[in-house]
Amino acid sequence: MEPMVLLMLLSILGVAALFVALALYLRAISRELEEIGGPATRFYKPVNYLSKIRLGLRAIEIETGHLVPQVTTLNTALTSIREGLKAIDANLTGVIAAVQHQESK
Repeated sequence: MEPMVLLMLLSILGVAALFVALALYLRAISRELEEIGGPATRFYKPVNYLSKIRLGLRAIEIETGHLVPQVTTLNTALTSIREGLKAIDANLTGVIAAVQHQESK
C-alpha cells in the first residue's frame, strides 16, 4: 500500500472518530441541559424550569419598567438637594472660620 493512500485512510478515520466524539459529547450536553431544564414535554405543554424562570424574569422586567421615569425625576431632585447642601457647607465653613477668627482675638 502506498504511503499517500495510507495517510488518506488514516485522515478519514481520524475525521470520522472526531465526528463520532463530537456527536457523543453534544448528546451528553443535551441530556444535562434537559435535566437542568426540568421535565420536557416538547409540543404538548412546554413548561419546564427554565421557561418558568424566563417568565418570572419577564414579569420583573415589566413591573420595574415603570421605575425609569420616576428614577429620572428623583435624580434631578437629589441633584438640586446636593447643590443646596453644598451651599450650606460653604456657609458653615464661613461661619466656622469667622468664629475661629473671633476666638483668636
